[in-house]
Amino acid sequence: MSKFKFKIKCDEANHVCDKTQYEDASLWEKIILSLHLIYCRACRKYSKNNATLTETIAKSEIVCLEKSCKDAMKKDLDKAIREVSN
Repeated sequence: MSKFKFKIKCDEANHVCDKTQYEDASLWEKIILSLHLIYCRACRKYSKNNATLTETIAKSEIVCLEKSCKDAMKKDLDKAIREVSN
């Protein structure tokens, strides 16, 4: 019996697709995903949408808040929540 698994379920394929998007998937996972995408239309669509999302985010010119600003907002939010709950 082989220790390699050649077939994966769709939820696992989607997980590997997400890992691939963030360059976290191993070569073996990428190979198995490719085999799965040959016969699974739903996962091909998921993979295509994932690639489109990654490309769109990479092309965007989104400017994020600095950490100090985020921390100040979190502190203000926590304070407001405490005031409302009292």
